[in-house]
Formats: sequence, C-alpha cells, structure tokens
Amino acid sequence: MIIHRSRALVIAAAVALATVGSPGTPARAQAPPNRFATLVAAARAWPGCLGVDTGQTASGRQVIFAWFESKQALVGWYRSDPHQRAVRSAFPNQAFDREPLPDTPEDSGPILAIVSLKLLEAPRPDGGGLPIASIGIELYTPLPGGVAVGGRFAPDAVKVRGLREIDLGTVQGRP
Repeated sequence: MIIHRSRALVIAAAVALATVGSPGTPARAQAPPNRFATLVAAARAWPGCLGVDTGQTASGRQVIFAWFESKQALVGWYRSDPHQRAVRSAFPNQAFDREPLPDTPEDSGPILAIVSLKLLEAPRPDGGGLPIASIGIELYTPLPGGVAVGGRFAPDAVKVRGLREIDLGTVQGRP
C-alpha cells in the first residue's frame, strides 16, 4: 500500500512538473491556420482515421497528428482526393509516383502520421505553391508500455499494449 501510494505521488509530481513547465518558455501551442482546416476535417472523416490533433511548436512549426488504424487506412488517405489536392497545392510542378510505405508491413498496427510544416515569411519567389521552408511527414507506431494519468494524447481507439492508465482522482487522493 505504501509503495503503491509513493509511486502515485511520484507520478503526480511528474505530471505537475510537466504541466507547469519552465516559467521562461512561452506557451505557443496553437492550431495551424485555417488554410488547413479542410484537409484536417477530411482526414478526421476518412475511414480508418482514429483521430487528428493539431498544434504549433515553439519553433513555429505547424503540426498535424493523425492516427490511422493500419497501413491500409493510411495508404487509402494518401491516395485520397483531399490529400492529393493538398500535395498538388504545395508542389504544383512535382509528380510523386512512388508507392507509399513500401517498407511497412501490412500488419503494422496503428500508425501515427506527424506532418510538420514551416512556412516562409514571404511568398515563394516563383509564385507557385505554398511558401514552404520545410515539411516533414514522419510515421510512428506505439511501443508497449507507458503511463497515462487522467488521459492521454492518442485517441482511446489507439490500443497500446501494457499502457498503464491511472485516474487523476486516484493520484490526487480522491476516491
């Protein structure tokens, strides 16, 4: 009982530190501009998409987090009209004919796609496409383990083997 309570207090302290953060760091998490609202809405409605969240990093990158239930769902989204329109609007003179995810096993399980985008301050000199300074599309899959106190970042539909989910009231000593 004492060990269990001590562990709960350590977790509560870690959550409190993470919540408070460093006083010198400004809070800048925001949703990307409305120009991406249609794309985000389409992704949320896509079959096999488990959830989408957006934000902005302290370095100014706009970020979209999209969870898909499988490789098949993600490849379907990649080939979808809304995604292909977004690609063409960003890179109007570029053809992308590569097969998506050739090295990803069909049974990979859920996949988190993180799109990070940094825009240029000024329009592109050639006048075409979005003024992109950099864009990264990275894919991740959950590892077993972890802890979630009072909730988690991933949607509930993303099942993580070995994830410990703890009610915040329990950690704070409430029944």
